[in-house]
Amino acid sequence: MRILIAAAGSRGDVAPYTGLGAALGRAGHDVTLATTDAFASLVRDAGPAFRSLPADPRGRGAVTGRRELMRSAAAFIDELGQGFADAMAEGTDLLLLSATTAPLGWHLAEATGTPSLGVYLQPTAPTGDFPPVVTGARSLGRLPNRLAGRFALRMTDRLYEQAVARLRRRLGLPPLSAARTRRRQERADWPVLHGFSTALVPRPSDWRPGLRVAGTWWPHHGAAERLPGRVEDFLSAGPPPVLIGFGSMAAGHGERLSDIAVRALRGAGLRGILQTGSAGLDADGDDVLTVGDVPHALLFPRLAAVVHHAGAGTTAAALRAGVPAVPVPVTADQPFWAGRVAALGAATGPIPFRSLTAERLADALDRAVRRQTYARAAATAARHMAAEDGAGHVLKAVGELSGG
Repeated sequence: MRILIAAAGSRGDVAPYTGLGAALGRAGHDVTLATTDAFASLVRDAGPAFRSLPADPRGRGAVTGRRELMRSAAAFIDELGQGFADAMAEGTDLLLLSATTAPLGWHLAEATGTPSLGVYLQPTAPTGDFPPVVTGARSLGRLPNRLAGRFALRMTDRLYEQAVARLRRRLGLPPLSAARTRRRQERADWPVLHGFSTALVPRPSDWRPGLRVAGTWWPHHGAAERLPGRVEDFLSAGPPPVLIGFGSMAAGHGERLSDIAVRALRGAGLRGILQTGSAGLDADGDDVLTVGDVPHALLFPRLAAVVHHAGAGTTAAALRAGVPAVPVPVTADQPFWAGRVAALGAATGPIPFRSLTAERLADALDRAVRRQTYARAAATAARHMAAEDGAGHVLKAVGELSGG
């Protein structure tokens, strides 16, 4: 089967699909992953073919104010829709759509008669169990949570309205609003598999049929891949260190964050590895090592703790390794994941990014590393996750769609 996976966003929004694509390829499918050019080598190294999608223009200049941000996001989505149409080759047998690309992919599926399946990294459907994950809000109770979830979907519809209208004209489809398209998919119980662990988010009982939690899709890394020699040397030179990194977050804050990280590590009496990331973390010393991209699956099990921005992928990777975390959420869905891992007891209470100080971080690190309750909770979650087969659930769903 010729499968096109479409995903857009930061590295954390794309990397899980490399592992999923590799698993589909091993099962005999012809897999292509459409995403932005920045991740072309990431995709090709995993095995799937690469197809280009437009990059998000919001990173090219300063965007301030809610209205300007909404206009910029809508313009990007419009560009993404056109790029997606270009990337959709003839002969595609199945579309696998991320939460970002699904509101565009539905129209391509309609125009071409191609079956589609949602493969989401975040829970987006309204539920009484928690408020919309992108708001970072505290739970207000079951009914308010559901109402807030519906409102969040309506706001998302507005972002896609212009792109949907233009895309349907290009495809020769009759006019249909983004909201009506979404409701049509919901009434049809359009299937969505969610690539996160039930250890973090059990399936809400009030979700509609067709929505399932599959388990985490892990980024691909080759069997022969190893940690760099200088990382191995540092790990061998003393007790397990702490990793501090903010992924694709906190650009422009590198100097401040590096200073906070080093002072916190030394205040807690711990060795540390700083992961450069978009923030540009950097520090020197016998007790501190600065690294670029390294495979979480290889490094995290050898750490004492991880300080991270609580992105979904990094949160899951630390849990999988059975390592305590200190979450420092920055934006979007990060407060949600930070709260979930803290509720498991595998992380300290989240430190909001704007409230981060060396003193607060040192205190949290001291607790995370020296109180064994955090490590025990992380180990319990790791055992739960080891029993899940996220990619296997997708393979089964693909087989059901193809009649296999």
